[in-house]
Amino acid sequence: MKLLAFAASSSKNSINKQLVTYACHLVQGATVEVLDLNDYEMPLFSVDRESELGQPELAKAFLFKITECDALMISFSEHNGAYTAAYKNLFDWCSRINTKVFQNKPIVLLSTSPGARGGASVLAAATDAVPRFGGVVLASLAVPSFNDNFDVAAGKLKNEDLNEKLREAANLLLGSAES
Repeated sequence: MKLLAFAASSSKNSINKQLVTYACHLVQGATVEVLDLNDYEMPLFSVDRESELGQPELAKAFLFKITECDALMISFSEHNGAYTAAYKNLFDWCSRINTKVFQNKPIVLLSTSPGARGGASVLAAATDAVPRFGGVVLASLAVPSFNDNFDVAAGKLKNEDLNEKLREAANLLLGSAES
């Protein structure tokens, strides 16, 4: 199984990238590619820019990565209760090329933050929206209080209850690949 993963964040020290990198490696036997949204930075989307520029090659390249994979894992960073500007901009450009951005791929959605809710607002928004854009959401999990629950040095969750929930979510991707 080819698993594509990314954090919906442009932070170079993204805690969501740390989480999704750990989580995707829980999918036994998967070939994993972790993308960095900074590699897909484009002008701010508007219909005027689209008319002027057409479809950016970076948006096409990102969609091609989705086309090539069997499943996705995304961890959403929350900015003021919503998607980050970096993710939203990339998504807006991609959705103009293919409204089914996620191309009927099975997806596990995650979020984390330093706070007690773990990015629950953005995760709820993503869980609601992703199916409308061709994603098959198998599971979602918000990891609260990242600094208390994740061992940065070891690169893994130290909270066993959360780790078990994450492992269960990751294993759903294996089941989807076998069916």
